Parts: sequence; structure tokens; C-alpha cells
Amino acid sequence: MSNVLIVSGHPRLGDDSVANKTILEELTSLLPGAEIDHLDELYPDYAFDVEAEQAKLAAADVIVLQYPLWWYGWPSLLQKWVEDVFVRGFSHGSGGTALHGKKLVVSVTTGAAESYYDAQPGGIERFLAAVKATSALTGLEYAGVLPLYGVSYANRTDEAARADMVERSREHAKHLAEFVSSL
Repeated sequence: MSNVLIVSGHPRLGDDSVANKTILEELTSLLPGAEIDHLDELYPDYAFDVEAEQAKLAAADVIVLQYPLWWYGWPSLLQKWVEDVFVRGFSHGSGGTALHGKKLVVSVTTGAAESYYDAQPGGIERFLAAVKATSALTGLEYAGVLPLYGVSYANRTDEAARADMVERSREHAKHLAEFVSSL
């Protein structure tokens, strides 16, 4: 298997996410050789060890961004990570070829149902403009998005809804692991 780096961009994974937390827990056993980068645990203050993060990216063949779609984009923690780590000379610009040819997979969770995104021009892909532009600039090969729809944090206190969310998140992790393994 390729070297896989999974970057968890949820800023409060431990206390605010059923779906993302379950997906990452499942991926630990489904992709045992993958490195999982829990940004919220490593950098609760958003002060990144840029060299360490760049080294992880440089060593990876496949990079998976795992995050909730918040306000139609990525969460602030993931945005700040990209701003600080994907710098000229590393990821782009003169000599910035460290990410060229690496595969990028987006695994995103949404609170809204799939029908909401299907009704939007361009569907879920419409909300990945920043990801796609970043891929183009840095030479990452955008391999695709695997969305998990309708897993709102608002449902986490309803036991039946929570159980359904956990089961669907486990299935999502299985599909994600199969997809990543096929790259």
C-alpha cells in the first residue's frame, strides 16, 4: 500500500463530532499503516509545527482530508493549516514541488441531506472550490470526494439517530478505505 496521510480537520473532534470521530476510529483498523494527523489534538492553539507537517506531507503518496463541511467550506483549523503549511517554496512557486503527483482524497461530512446538495448547481463538488484550486496550484492530483450526508451534530443526543449516524459512518470509513487502497 502507498503511504497514506489522513488529516483530520475537525477543530473539536472529541466533543463535537460523532461522524468524523467514528470514521477516524474505523480507519485506524481499516488502514493500519496510515498516519492519522489529528490537528485538533496536536494544535489546539492553531500554532502548527510547519516543518513536521510538511515532512508528513512529503512522505505521503495519498493525502486524505477528513472534515465536516462548515458554512460551505472547510473548518478554520484546516484552513489555517493549509495557509501555514502550504507555503511558497514547499507546495508551489519556485522549487515548490513537494506535493506534485500525490493523490488527494476529500472525505467530507455534512449535516444536510444529500438532496440539498443535489439541488445545488454542481452538487457537492461546488463546495470544494478551495480544495480543487489548492490541488491545481500545488500539483496534487485530486482523486475525488466521498461525502457522508445527513450526519448533523444536532442529532447526537437522539439515541436512534446517533446509532444510525455511527453505522453510516462505519460504512463510509469502509468505502473510504477501499477507495484509498485502490489508488
